[in-house]
Amino acid sequence: MKKLLIANRGEIACRIISAARALGVSTVAVYSEADANALHMTLADQAVAIGPSPATQSYLRIDALLEAARRTGADAIHPGYGFLSESSAFASAVLASGLTWVGPAPATIEAMGNKQRARKLAIAAGLPVLPGSPCFAPGSLETLEAAAQAVGYPLLVKASAGGGGIGMQRVDEPAKLRTSVERTQSAAARSFGDGSVFLERFIARARHVEIQVFGMGDGQCVHLFERDCSLQRRFQKIVEESPAPGLPRETVARMAETAVVLAASQHYAGAGTVEYVVDTETGEFFFLEMNTRIQVEHPVTELVTGTDLVAAQLRLAAGEDLGNSHERTSPNGHAIEARLYAENPAKRFLPSPGKLSRFDLPQDLPGVRIDTGLRAGDTVTPFYDPMIAKIIAHGPDRTTAIARMRSALDAVQIEGLATNRDFLRTVMTDPGFVAGDVWTGFVDANLSRLMETAL
Repeated sequence: MKKLLIANRGEIACRIISAARALGVSTVAVYSEADANALHMTLADQAVAIGPSPATQSYLRIDALLEAARRTGADAIHPGYGFLSESSAFASAVLASGLTWVGPAPATIEAMGNKQRARKLAIAAGLPVLPGSPCFAPGSLETLEAAAQAVGYPLLVKASAGGGGIGMQRVDEPAKLRTSVERTQSAAARSFGDGSVFLERFIARARHVEIQVFGMGDGQCVHLFERDCSLQRRFQKIVEESPAPGLPRETVARMAETAVVLAASQHYAGAGTVEYVVDTETGEFFFLEMNTRIQVEHPVTELVTGTDLVAAQLRLAAGEDLGNSHERTSPNGHAIEARLYAENPAKRFLPSPGKLSRFDLPQDLPGVRIDTGLRAGDTVTPFYDPMIAKIIAHGPDRTTAIARMRSALDAVQIEGLATNRDFLRTVMTDPGFVAGDVWTGFVDANLSRLMETAL
């Protein structure tokens, strides 16, 4: 691998450029019209324009990305996360062009990309799964009510090809079922080009825990412990941490073991994440999905294991034999990540695009890492995800990590647009969070109190 094209933008593109530079690999950035002066294009060795601002006309264009690789002589492509990162068609096109794909094989992406297919593979590998239904395509709902009764209420309507909680809806009673299904089908069709959905049992008080795995592509696979992603709003992650507070280590060990079994059964190559839901009342855990890419929250794992996951992806793709070098016997300390967004909590967390007239981030705070793709004077546009930065705090224990996160958030100074900084500060001081009483409904259940304090 001599020259790497990053088929992405923002902070993840900057992150990949940094890892590639440390390995002596030159980089090519791609950018849309909205990103003509973006940080990632200035950091790379080369930068290529790929189209207008809408992602469908730029970052989601396989032909434009491959042409950029051809023009610059890139011999490898890293997809980052989001956009085409879990597109088996893109992975296949990259390989067919004679380039190195930094990620798992297209067949693996295809197998895990559809949640229903992934459930079947998980069952075959011996993983526990929640009760679920067959898929329902748009216009084909004849057996919907009977399937819902078999799954049981409350339930979730989920896009078969979905991810990131997009379009997901909770249904508590039969009267709202059909409308929720039709809405989810419509959202899924718009977002993923596939309107099929399925039903899955909903656990009212649950935790969302994921296992970071790393496969060698030959059936060997290791895990790098867990991340607790339970602090969410509308199924979107807000805060992630490792280790999972209060979760028995024997439970984590069983989850990690099953995650490795699933990834190994697919001859998984590179970094991936197996996600679970944990019933806080019974302690049982169930497979949710597998993400065949690097995760937004990967820095949490990097800080508690000392492993550079992006560098490991690049080294494996370049043909290096990594063996089991990433396996550790225990995590080192505690790490927490908070996602800083350009959004207005006072207006139902609606995105708040605009110019960052002031953007001061903490410098040299002990145990604090900042990942961002923006600078003062840059504009957060309405075309892409409004995340401004990821703030990650690490310490010898959870109490120290929380204290360092508070200090980091206190030091953030932003002017020109609304952000969720004060909301994140409130979360970090909330007695329930500090006590480790985290679950997927924590924010919604305590929103009035959190908002009152934040505002």
